[in-house]
Amino acid sequence: MKTKFRFTKEDKVVVLTGAGISAESGLKTFRDNDGLWESHRVEEVATPQAFQKDPEMVWRFYKQRYFQLEEVKPNPGHFALKKLEDHLGKNFFIITQNVDGLHQKAGNERVLEMHGSLHDCFCTKCSTRFRMKDINLTPDIPLCPECEGSLRPDIVWFGEIPYYMKEIDAILKNINYFLVIGTSGTVQPAASFLYLAKMNRANTIGVNLAEPENMLFINEFHKGRSGELLPELVDLWLAT
Repeated sequence: MKTKFRFTKEDKVVVLTGAGISAESGLKTFRDNDGLWESHRVEEVATPQAFQKDPEMVWRFYKQRYFQLEEVKPNPGHFALKKLEDHLGKNFFIITQNVDGLHQKAGNERVLEMHGSLHDCFCTKCSTRFRMKDINLTPDIPLCPECEGSLRPDIVWFGEIPYYMKEIDAILKNINYFLVIGTSGTVQPAASFLYLAKMNRANTIGVNLAEPENMLFINEFHKGRSGELLPELVDLWLAT
């Protein structure tokens, strides 16, 4: 394996991760090739309108995904990114489209979950936030312990604004390297981050099973599984 890049401790490195890295841990990618989301249409589970129409069904879907997290562990790709953070410290960030918390489980701390987290929920009435593990998930629609309003998963659905957009915009203006891992480059606004990084003169690197839609903006691409490629790539990037 070859790479023309070497990172120093002074380099600012940002990683964007997508469903591909989690799929290698056994999680199904949220969007399947047939356009369905784990056998459900997008409109049924991933929009505010869906929750308004059938909150019980939406909760069934996300409870199933939440409990599945107990069965999966970070893979070598996640641990390679932990090694990268250990080396770079405050000069490192992960922006993830994933909601599974596997980066944190691997030990990463500088993680921005732009699409929310399966580990969290909030009250639709009083807006109080809770960890899933701290609430009673038995009811079809879990209720807020504070006001008994309806809780909803803390997931950014279609039509909603992702978290941390201001922070992400500021970060992308001052980086040396932007890594895109396990993402197809089709879902906005995350797909635009590669362009923004490139316009701000960052070196761009991609790791994915297939070339992403925005391949035009990648300087160096490595085709394959991130769990197989990243451990060796990180060693090469950090080699002195």
